[in-house]
Amino acid sequence: MPSSARAPKHFSMIRGFHLADFFTLANAACGVAGVFLAMLYLSSREQVHFLAAAAMAPAAFLFDVLDGRIARWRRQHSALGRELDSLADVISFGVAPAALAFAAGMGGLWDWVALIYFVCCGVSRLARFNVTAESLAEGGDKVKYFEGTPIPTSVLLTAILAFAAWQGRIGNALYWGEWQLPGGVLHPLSLLFVLSGSLMISKTFRIPKV
Repeated sequence: MPSSARAPKHFSMIRGFHLADFFTLANAACGVAGVFLAMLYLSSREQVHFLAAAAMAPAAFLFDVLDGRIARWRRQHSALGRELDSLADVISFGVAPAALAFAAGMGGLWDWVALIYFVCCGVSRLARFNVTAESLAEGGDKVKYFEGTPIPTSVLLTAILAFAAWQGRIGNALYWGEWQLPGGVLHPLSLLFVLSGSLMISKTFRIPKV
């Protein structure tokens, strides 16, 4: 069979993408860049690399807002778009903030537990949202409210870390010091990630989706 006849199959996925989906991919790209910049900071110890990593979170948030608005404007909602959005959010607002926290000095055993818990809560929260989105939308195109805090609220955590870096309060000077616990070290600042993760998976309150 001629290659030209096979070409449409190779590009079928691209044809299935909508304009909003490319903004979602930009969200994911910001998250990956944030992880890479956090790793770069660990080798360079240049403050600019840490701040650039933190800046990827609000950039990802901007693309996350735009993809939803564009989808509603163009009336292009799909299961692919919803899944793509969740996967991008896991990277940008779950893995990337955890990587930034690790780069900031939260590298003790109990910090690992706290950060892994945070990411797992984010994954669980997005999975729950996806399976309940249709019922929460009540037959409309838009979900009316969130159960628990949305995962993009983790931009607040990256803002705290960026402020700490600007003050020179990362690494050994991390806010609130460190606790020596059985089995390893815990930096109390990592408990903010535990709190954030717990709020994400909570079902005790609802937040209207604007």
